[in-house]
Amino acid sequence: MLCPGLGFLTLSTVFTASKSSDYQHAANAMNCSPSEFQVIFFFFALYIIAVAEGGHKPCVQAFGADQFDGQDPEECKAKSSFFNWWYFGMCGAITVTLVVLTYIQDNLSWGLGFGIPCLVMVFALILFLLGTFTYRFCVTSEEISPFVRIGQVFLKAARNWRITSLSLSVEGESQGFLPCQGSQEFKFLNKALLAPEGSKEGGNGCSVREVEEAKAFLRLFPIWATCLVYGIVFAQSSTVFTKQGATMDRSISPSLELPAASLQSVVTLSIVVFIPIYDRILVPIARAITSRPSGITMLQRIGIGILLSTVSMCIAAAVEMKRLEMAQEYGLVDKPEATIPMSVIWMIPQYLILGVSESLTMVGLQEFFYDQVPNQLKSTGLALYLSILGIGSFLSSFLISVIDKATSRHGHQSWFSDNLNKGHLDYFYWLLAGLSAIALTAYLYFAKSYVYNRGGSNI
Repeated sequence: MLCPGLGFLTLSTVFTASKSSDYQHAANAMNCSPSEFQVIFFFFALYIIAVAEGGHKPCVQAFGADQFDGQDPEECKAKSSFFNWWYFGMCGAITVTLVVLTYIQDNLSWGLGFGIPCLVMVFALILFLLGTFTYRFCVTSEEISPFVRIGQVFLKAARNWRITSLSLSVEGESQGFLPCQGSQEFKFLNKALLAPEGSKEGGNGCSVREVEEAKAFLRLFPIWATCLVYGIVFAQSSTVFTKQGATMDRSISPSLELPAASLQSVVTLSIVVFIPIYDRILVPIARAITSRPSGITMLQRIGIGILLSTVSMCIAAAVEMKRLEMAQEYGLVDKPEATIPMSVIWMIPQYLILGVSESLTMVGLQEFFYDQVPNQLKSTGLALYLSILGIGSFLSSFLISVIDKATSRHGHQSWFSDNLNKGHLDYFYWLLAGLSAIALTAYLYFAKSYVYNRGGSNI
Protein backbone atom coordinates (compact mmCIF):
# COMPACT_ATOMS: atom_id res chain seq x y z
CA MET A 1 0.00 0.00 0.00
CA LEU A 2 2.84 2.39 0.88
CA CYS A 3 5.00 1.79 -2.20
CA PRO A 4 2.39 2.75 -4.84
CA GLY A 5 1.70 5.98 -2.99
CA LEU A 6 5.40 6.84 -2.93
CA GLY A 7 5.68 6.12 -6.64
CA PHE A 8 2.93 8.63 -7.35
CA LEU A 9 4.56 11.13 -5.01
CA THR A 10 7.88 10.86 -6.86
CA LEU A 11 6.19 11.67 -10.15
CA SER A 12 4.18 14.57 -8.72
CA THR A 13 7.24 16.04 -6.99
CA VAL A 14 9.19 16.07 -10.26
CA PHE A 15 6.34 17.86 -12.01
CA THR A 16 5.69 20.40 -9.27
CA ALA A 17 9.41 21.11 -9.00
CA SER A 18 9.40 21.93 -12.71
CA LYS A 19 7.87 25.39 -12.71
CA SER A 20 7.54 27.35 -15.93
CA SER A 21 10.83 29.14 -15.23
CA ASP A 22 12.63 25.78 -15.02
CA TYR A 23 10.98 24.71 -18.24
CA GLN A 24 12.09 27.89 -19.98
CA HIS A 25 15.60 27.48 -18.51
CA ALA A 26 15.80 23.97 -19.96
CA ALA A 27 14.58 25.23 -23.33
CA ASN A 28 17.20 27.99 -23.33
CA ALA A 29 19.90 25.47 -22.44
CA MET A 30 18.99 23.50 -25.55
CA ASN A 31 18.94 26.70 -27.64
CA CYS A 32 15.31 26.25 -28.62
CA SER A 33 11.99 27.89 -27.89
CA PRO A 34 8.96 25.78 -27.02
CA SER A 35 6.02 26.01 -29.36
CA GLU A 36 2.64 27.20 -28.10
CA PHE A 37 1.36 23.63 -28.28
CA GLN A 38 4.28 22.35 -26.18
CA VAL A 39 3.69 25.01 -23.51
CA ILE A 40 -0.04 24.20 -23.39
CA PHE A 41 0.69 20.49 -23.24
CA PHE A 42 3.21 21.01 -20.43
CA PHE A 43 0.78 23.00 -18.27
CA PHE A 44 -1.98 20.53 -19.10
CA ALA A 45 0.24 17.82 -17.61
CA LEU A 46 0.78 19.94 -14.49
CA TYR A 47 -2.97 20.39 -14.04
CA ILE A 48 -3.54 16.65 -14.49
CA ILE A 49 -1.08 16.04 -11.66
CA ALA A 50 -2.90 18.61 -9.49
CA VAL A 51 -6.27 16.93 -10.12
CA ALA A 52 -4.76 13.49 -9.53
CA GLU A 53 -3.21 14.58 -6.23
CA GLY A 54 -6.55 15.98 -5.12
CA GLY A 55 -8.09 12.53 -5.49
CA HIS A 56 -5.06 10.43 -4.58
CA LYS A 57 -3.68 11.99 -1.42
CA PRO A 58 -6.75 11.96 0.85
CA CYS A 59 -8.00 8.61 -0.44
CA VAL A 60 -4.75 6.64 -0.29
CA GLN A 61 -4.09 7.62 3.32
CA ALA A 62 -7.65 6.79 4.35
CA PHE A 63 -7.52 3.49 2.49
CA GLY A 64 -4.17 2.61 4.06
CA ALA A 65 -5.44 3.37 7.57
CA ASP A 66 -8.58 1.31 6.84
CA GLN A 67 -6.36 -1.77 6.62
CA PHE A 68 -6.03 -1.72 10.41
CA ASP A 69 -8.73 -2.87 12.81
CA GLY A 70 -9.32 -0.07 15.31
CA GLN A 71 -10.94 -2.51 17.74
CA ASP A 72 -7.81 -4.66 17.99
CA PRO A 73 -5.26 -3.23 20.52
CA GLU A 74 -2.20 -4.28 18.51
CA GLU A 75 -3.59 -3.09 15.19
CA CYS A 76 -4.65 0.16 16.85
CA LYS A 77 -0.99 0.78 17.74
CA ALA A 78 0.03 -0.15 14.20
CA LYS A 79 -2.49 2.29 12.73
CA SER A 80 -1.01 5.14 14.75
CA SER A 81 2.45 4.18 13.46
CA PHE A 82 1.11 3.95 9.90
CA PHE A 83 0.70 7.71 9.67
CA ASN A 84 4.25 8.18 10.99
CA TRP A 85 5.78 5.80 8.46
CA TRP A 86 3.60 7.09 5.65
CA TYR A 87 4.99 10.57 6.18
CA PHE A 88 8.50 9.15 6.61
CA GLY A 89 8.26 7.41 3.24
CA MET A 90 6.79 10.49 1.59
CA CYS A 91 9.60 12.74 2.81
CA GLY A 92 12.18 10.13 1.86
CA ALA A 93 10.78 10.06 -1.68
CA ILE A 94 10.79 13.86 -1.86
CA THR A 95 14.42 13.98 -0.67
CA VAL A 96 15.54 11.49 -3.31
CA THR A 97 13.58 13.38 -5.95
CA LEU A 98 15.02 16.77 -5.03
CA VAL A 99 18.61 15.50 -4.84
CA VAL A 100 18.84 12.80 -7.53
CA LEU A 101 16.24 13.59 -10.17
CA THR A 102 16.86 17.34 -10.23
CA TYR A 103 20.56 16.57 -10.78
CA ILE A 104 19.66 14.23 -13.66
CA GLN A 105 17.41 16.90 -15.21
CA ASP A 106 20.00 19.68 -14.95
CA ASN A 107 23.08 17.67 -15.93
CA LEU A 108 21.97 14.70 -18.04
CA SER A 109 18.54 14.87 -19.62
CA TRP A 110 15.13 16.29 -18.82
CA GLY A 111 13.58 13.40 -20.73
CA LEU A 112 15.41 10.93 -18.47
CA GLY A 113 14.48 13.01 -15.43
CA PHE A 114 10.78 12.62 -16.25
CA GLY A 115 11.11 9.09 -17.66
CA ILE A 116 12.47 7.55 -14.45
CA PRO A 117 9.52 8.61 -12.23
CA CYS A 118 7.16 7.53 -15.03
CA LEU A 119 8.61 4.00 -14.91
CA VAL A 120 8.47 4.08 -11.10
CA MET A 121 4.79 5.03 -11.34
CA VAL A 122 4.06 2.12 -13.69
CA PHE A 123 5.79 -0.29 -11.29
CA ALA A 124 3.85 1.22 -8.37
CA LEU A 125 0.55 0.76 -10.21
CA ILE A 126 1.36 -2.89 -10.89
CA LEU A 127 2.29 -3.40 -7.24
CA PHE A 128 -0.95 -1.76 -6.14
CA LEU A 129 -3.04 -3.99 -8.39
CA LEU A 130 -1.25 -7.13 -7.15
CA GLY A 131 -2.40 -6.30 -3.63
CA THR A 132 -6.06 -5.97 -4.63
CA PHE A 133 -7.02 -9.37 -3.23
CA THR A 134 -5.42 -8.71 0.16
CA TYR A 135 -6.92 -5.30 0.95
CA ARG A 136 -9.66 -4.73 3.49
CA PHE A 137 -12.62 -2.81 2.13
CA CYS A 138 -15.03 -0.96 4.40
CA VAL A 139 -18.47 -1.96 3.11
CA THR A 140 -21.46 0.02 4.30
CA SER A 141 -25.16 -0.56 3.86
CA GLU A 142 -25.99 3.14 4.16
CA GLU A 143 -28.30 4.25 1.36
CA ILE A 144 -28.09 7.98 2.04
CA SER A 145 -24.90 9.93 1.46
CA PRO A 146 -23.31 11.21 4.70
CA PHE A 147 -23.22 14.69 3.14
CA VAL A 148 -26.97 14.50 2.60
CA ARG A 149 -27.54 13.29 6.17
CA ILE A 150 -25.46 16.10 7.66
CA GLY A 151 -27.10 18.65 5.39
CA GLN A 152 -30.54 17.46 6.49
CA VAL A 153 -29.59 18.03 10.12
CA PHE A 154 -28.77 21.69 9.51
CA LEU A 155 -31.83 22.14 7.32
CA LYS A 156 -34.25 20.61 9.84
CA ALA A 157 -32.64 22.49 12.73
CA ALA A 158 -33.21 25.73 10.81
CA ARG A 159 -36.80 24.79 10.01
CA ASN A 160 -37.53 23.91 13.64
CA TRP A 161 -35.95 27.08 15.02
CA ARG A 162 -39.25 28.53 16.25
CA ILE A 163 -41.08 25.29 17.04
CA THR A 164 -42.38 24.99 20.61
CA SER A 165 -44.73 21.95 20.50
CA LEU A 166 -42.46 19.04 19.72
CA SER A 167 -42.06 15.30 19.75
CA LEU A 168 -38.69 13.56 19.90
CA SER A 169 -37.41 11.17 17.23
CA VAL A 170 -34.73 8.80 18.51
CA GLU A 171 -34.57 6.47 15.56
CA GLY A 172 -31.07 5.18 15.01
CA GLU A 173 -29.84 6.04 18.52
CA SER A 174 -28.08 2.70 18.86
CA GLN A 175 -26.34 2.75 15.47
CA GLY A 176 -22.90 3.29 16.94
CA PHE A 177 -21.88 6.94 16.51
CA LEU A 178 -22.45 8.60 19.86
CA PRO A 179 -19.57 10.77 21.15
CA CYS A 180 -18.90 10.88 24.85
CA GLN A 181 -20.41 14.33 25.29
CA GLY A 182 -23.74 13.34 23.76
CA SER A 183 -25.67 16.50 22.92
CA GLN A 184 -24.00 18.98 25.28
CA GLU A 185 -22.35 20.99 22.47
CA PHE A 186 -24.05 22.86 19.62
CA LYS A 187 -27.45 22.47 21.26
CA PHE A 188 -29.11 24.41 18.44
CA LEU A 189 -28.70 21.27 16.30
CA ASN A 190 -30.79 19.29 18.78
CA LYS A 191 -33.86 20.85 17.21
CA ALA A 192 -33.22 18.63 14.21
CA LEU A 193 -34.25 15.73 16.49
CA LEU A 194 -37.70 17.20 16.83
CA ALA A 195 -40.76 17.18 14.62
CA PRO A 196 -43.99 19.19 14.90
CA GLU A 197 -46.75 17.16 16.51
CA GLY A 198 -49.18 15.91 13.87
CA SER A 199 -47.21 17.60 11.10
CA LYS A 200 -46.62 15.69 7.88
CA GLU A 201 -45.01 18.53 5.96
CA GLY A 202 -41.81 18.55 7.97
CA GLY A 203 -41.53 14.78 8.14
CA ASN A 204 -39.85 12.99 11.01
CA GLY A 205 -36.97 14.48 12.95
CA CYS A 206 -33.39 13.35 12.42
CA SER A 207 -31.94 10.51 14.46
CA VAL A 208 -29.53 11.08 17.34
CA ARG A 209 -26.79 9.48 15.26
CA GLU A 210 -27.31 11.91 12.39
CA VAL A 211 -27.25 14.92 14.72
CA GLU A 212 -24.04 13.69 16.35
CA GLU A 213 -22.41 13.29 12.92
CA ALA A 214 -23.17 16.94 12.19
CA LYS A 215 -21.83 17.96 15.59
CA ALA A 216 -18.65 15.98 14.97
CA PHE A 217 -17.97 18.09 11.90
CA LEU A 218 -18.68 21.35 13.70
CA ARG A 219 -16.27 20.40 16.50
CA LEU A 220 -13.51 20.04 13.90
CA PHE A 221 -13.89 23.58 12.58
CA PRO A 222 -12.14 25.48 15.45
CA ILE A 223 -9.16 23.09 15.25
CA TRP A 224 -9.04 23.47 11.47
CA ALA A 225 -9.26 27.27 11.64
CA THR A 226 -6.59 27.71 14.30
CA CYS A 227 -4.16 25.57 12.27
CA LEU A 228 -4.37 27.84 9.21
CA VAL A 229 -1.54 30.04 10.51
CA TYR A 230 0.61 26.91 10.60
CA GLY A 231 -0.23 26.51 6.91
CA ILE A 232 1.16 30.01 6.32
CA VAL A 233 4.40 29.18 8.17
CA PHE A 234 4.65 25.87 6.29
CA ALA A 235 4.74 27.76 2.98
CA GLN A 236 7.83 29.79 3.90
CA SER A 237 10.43 27.01 3.66
CA SER A 238 9.99 26.74 -0.11
CA THR A 239 9.56 30.47 -0.77
CA VAL A 240 10.99 33.20 1.46
CA PHE A 241 13.57 30.93 3.10
CA THR A 242 14.98 30.14 -0.35
CA LYS A 243 15.15 33.84 -1.26
CA GLN A 244 16.95 34.55 2.01
CA GLY A 245 19.46 31.74 1.48
CA ALA A 246 20.25 32.84 -2.08
CA THR A 247 21.98 35.98 -0.74
CA MET A 248 24.30 34.08 1.63
CA ASP A 249 27.55 32.20 1.20
CA ARG A 250 26.55 28.73 -0.04
CA SER A 251 29.97 27.43 -1.02
CA ILE A 252 30.84 23.92 0.16
CA SER A 253 34.26 23.92 -1.48
CA PRO A 254 36.14 26.33 -3.76
CA SER A 255 34.49 24.70 -6.80
CA LEU A 256 31.08 23.66 -5.41
CA GLU A 257 28.20 25.90 -4.41
CA LEU A 258 24.98 24.64 -2.85
CA PRO A 259 21.83 25.69 -4.76
CA ALA A 260 19.55 27.78 -2.56
CA ALA A 261 16.50 25.65 -3.40
CA SER A 262 18.26 22.47 -2.24
CA LEU A 263 18.12 23.77 1.34
CA GLN A 264 14.53 22.51 1.38
CA SER A 265 15.94 19.00 1.58
CA VAL A 266 17.11 19.83 5.13
CA VAL A 267 13.43 19.86 6.17
CA THR A 268 12.71 16.45 4.67
CA LEU A 269 15.97 15.01 6.00
CA SER A 270 15.13 16.16 9.52
CA ILE A 271 11.73 14.48 9.16
CA VAL A 272 13.28 11.25 7.91
CA VAL A 273 15.61 11.24 10.93
CA PHE A 274 13.09 12.35 13.56
CA ILE A 275 10.11 10.12 12.73
CA PRO A 276 11.90 6.81 13.51
CA ILE A 277 13.16 8.35 16.77
CA TYR A 278 9.65 9.52 17.61
CA ASP A 279 7.93 6.26 16.68
CA ARG A 280 10.45 3.83 18.17
CA ILE A 281 11.78 5.73 21.19
CA LEU A 282 9.58 8.65 22.24
CA VAL A 283 6.19 6.97 21.68
CA PRO A 284 7.02 3.84 23.77
CA ILE A 285 8.29 6.06 26.58
CA ALA A 286 5.16 8.23 26.46
CA ARG A 287 2.98 5.09 26.15
CA ALA A 288 4.46 3.72 29.38
CA ILE A 289 3.58 6.98 31.15
CA THR A 290 0.14 7.71 29.68
CA SER A 291 -1.05 4.17 28.77
CA ARG A 292 -2.29 5.51 25.43
CA PRO A 293 -1.50 3.50 22.25
CA SER A 294 -0.13 6.62 20.55
CA GLY A 295 1.78 7.86 23.62
CA ILE A 296 0.33 11.36 23.55
CA THR A 297 -2.99 12.51 22.16
CA MET A 298 -3.30 13.72 18.58
CA LEU A 299 -4.09 17.26 19.70
CA GLN A 300 -1.08 17.36 22.01
CA ARG A 301 1.14 16.30 19.13
CA ILE A 302 -0.28 19.00 16.86
CA GLY A 303 0.11 21.66 19.56
CA ILE A 304 3.78 20.81 20.17
CA GLY A 305 4.40 21.05 16.43
CA ILE A 306 2.76 24.50 16.22
CA LEU A 307 4.90 25.65 19.16
CA LEU A 308 8.07 24.50 17.35
CA SER A 309 7.01 26.28 14.16
CA THR A 310 6.76 29.49 16.22
CA VAL A 311 10.29 28.89 17.52
CA SER A 312 11.48 28.33 13.94
CA MET A 313 10.10 31.73 12.89
CA CYS A 314 11.86 33.40 15.83
CA ILE A 315 15.16 31.81 14.82
CA ALA A 316 14.62 32.81 11.17
CA ALA A 317 14.05 36.41 12.28
CA ALA A 318 17.21 36.42 14.38
CA VAL A 319 19.27 35.00 11.49
CA GLU A 320 17.88 37.61 9.12
CA MET A 321 18.75 40.38 11.57
CA LYS A 322 22.31 39.04 11.65
CA ARG A 323 22.39 38.87 7.82
CA LEU A 324 21.28 42.51 7.52
CA GLU A 325 23.89 43.49 10.09
CA MET A 326 26.61 41.76 8.04
CA ALA A 327 25.43 43.50 4.87
CA GLN A 328 25.70 46.85 6.65
CA GLU A 329 29.10 46.02 8.15
CA TYR A 330 30.63 45.04 4.79
CA GLY A 331 29.05 47.87 2.81
CA LEU A 332 26.86 45.58 0.70
CA VAL A 333 23.49 47.21 1.34
CA ASP A 334 23.38 48.72 -2.16
CA LYS A 335 24.76 45.59 -3.84
CA PRO A 336 21.87 43.10 -4.09
CA GLU A 337 23.83 40.72 -6.32
CA ALA A 338 26.75 40.47 -3.89
CA THR A 339 27.07 37.45 -1.63
CA ILE A 340 26.84 38.29 2.07
CA PRO A 341 29.93 36.85 3.85
CA MET A 342 27.75 34.79 6.14
CA SER A 343 27.51 31.01 5.79
CA VAL A 344 24.16 29.52 4.86
CA ILE A 345 24.76 27.07 7.72
CA TRP A 346 23.22 29.76 9.93
CA MET A 347 19.87 28.85 8.35
CA ILE A 348 20.10 25.13 9.15
CA PRO A 349 18.48 25.42 12.64
CA GLN A 350 15.32 27.09 11.30
CA TYR A 351 14.99 24.37 8.65
CA LEU A 352 15.65 21.57 11.16
CA ILE A 353 13.14 22.83 13.74
CA LEU A 354 10.54 23.42 11.03
CA GLY A 355 11.11 19.82 9.86
CA VAL A 356 10.56 18.42 13.36
CA SER A 357 7.51 20.66 13.68
CA GLU A 358 6.17 19.30 10.39
CA SER A 359 6.64 15.67 11.46
CA LEU A 360 4.56 16.37 14.56
CA THR A 361 1.86 18.69 13.26
CA MET A 362 1.31 17.25 9.78
CA VAL A 363 1.15 13.62 10.88
CA GLY A 364 -0.97 14.60 13.86
CA LEU A 365 -3.42 16.44 11.60
CA GLN A 366 -3.63 13.47 9.26
CA GLU A 367 -4.47 11.07 12.06
CA PHE A 368 -6.82 13.54 13.77
CA PHE A 369 -8.95 14.35 10.74
CA TYR A 370 -9.03 10.68 9.73
CA ASP A 371 -10.09 9.50 13.18
CA GLN A 372 -12.63 12.17 14.12
CA VAL A 373 -15.07 11.98 11.20
CA PRO A 374 -17.84 9.41 10.52
CA ASN A 375 -16.66 6.17 8.92
CA GLN A 376 -17.97 7.07 5.47
CA LEU A 377 -16.09 10.38 5.41
CA LYS A 378 -12.50 9.34 6.13
CA SER A 379 -11.16 10.64 2.82
CA THR A 380 -13.15 13.86 3.31
CA GLY A 381 -11.51 14.28 6.72
CA LEU A 382 -8.06 13.97 5.13
CA ALA A 383 -9.11 16.43 2.45
CA LEU A 384 -9.84 18.88 5.28
CA TYR A 385 -6.28 18.38 6.54
CA LEU A 386 -4.90 19.05 3.05
CA SER A 387 -7.02 22.18 2.75
CA ILE A 388 -5.06 23.67 5.67
CA LEU A 389 -1.94 23.62 3.50
CA GLY A 390 -3.71 24.86 0.38
CA ILE A 391 -5.51 27.73 2.09
CA GLY A 392 -2.37 28.48 4.11
CA SER A 393 -0.42 28.96 0.86
CA PHE A 394 -3.09 31.31 -0.48
CA LEU A 395 -3.11 33.24 2.80
CA SER A 396 0.69 33.48 2.68
CA SER A 397 0.58 34.98 -0.82
CA PHE A 398 -2.20 37.36 0.21
CA LEU A 399 -0.33 38.44 3.34
CA ILE A 400 2.88 39.08 1.40
CA SER A 401 1.00 41.10 -1.24
CA VAL A 402 -0.73 43.25 1.39
CA ILE A 403 2.49 43.86 3.34
CA ASP A 404 4.41 44.62 0.15
CA LYS A 405 1.89 47.29 -0.90
CA ALA A 406 1.54 48.72 2.62
CA THR A 407 5.30 49.02 3.27
CA SER A 408 6.30 50.37 -0.16
CA ARG A 409 4.12 53.48 0.02
CA HIS A 410 5.52 57.02 -0.06
CA GLY A 411 8.84 55.88 -1.47
CA HIS A 412 9.69 53.53 1.40
CA GLN A 413 11.42 50.19 0.82
CA SER A 414 9.12 47.20 0.94
CA TRP A 415 9.82 44.44 3.44
CA PHE A 416 10.14 42.23 0.36
CA SER A 417 12.28 44.59 -1.70
CA ASP A 418 14.12 43.04 -4.66
CA ASN A 419 17.21 44.18 -2.80
CA LEU A 420 16.80 42.08 0.35
CA ASN A 421 19.61 44.04 1.99
CA LYS A 422 17.21 47.00 2.12
CA GLY A 423 14.16 44.88 2.92
CA HIS A 424 13.00 43.52 6.23
CA LEU A 425 12.28 39.81 6.09
CA ASP A 426 13.05 39.83 9.81
CA TYR A 427 9.94 41.92 10.43
CA PHE A 428 7.90 39.43 8.40
CA TYR A 429 9.27 36.50 10.40
CA TRP A 430 8.51 38.27 13.68
CA LEU A 431 4.99 38.92 12.42
CA LEU A 432 4.52 35.24 11.60
CA ALA A 433 5.91 34.29 15.01
CA GLY A 434 3.39 36.61 16.67
CA LEU A 435 0.50 35.27 14.58
CA SER A 436 1.60 31.72 15.41
CA ALA A 437 1.65 32.51 19.12
CA ILE A 438 -1.88 33.94 18.90
CA ALA A 439 -3.08 30.95 16.87
CA LEU A 440 -1.45 28.56 19.34
CA THR A 441 -3.25 30.24 22.25
CA ALA A 442 -6.58 29.91 20.45
CA TYR A 443 -5.76 26.32 19.49
CA LEU A 444 -5.00 25.36 23.10
CA TYR A 445 -8.30 26.89 24.20
CA PHE A 446 -10.32 24.79 21.76
CA ALA A 447 -8.15 21.68 22.11
CA LYS A 448 -8.48 21.67 25.90
CA SER A 449 -12.28 21.47 25.68
CA TYR A 450 -12.34 19.05 22.77
CA VAL A 451 -13.65 15.56 23.57
CA TYR A 452 -12.56 12.80 21.23
CA ASN A 453 -15.08 10.61 19.50
CA ARG A 454 -14.98 6.86 20.18
CA GLY A 455 -13.92 7.08 23.79
CA GLY A 456 -11.02 9.53 23.53
CA SER A 457 -9.94 11.84 26.33
CA ASN A 458 -9.25 15.52 26.62
CA ILE A 459 -5.84 16.94 25.70
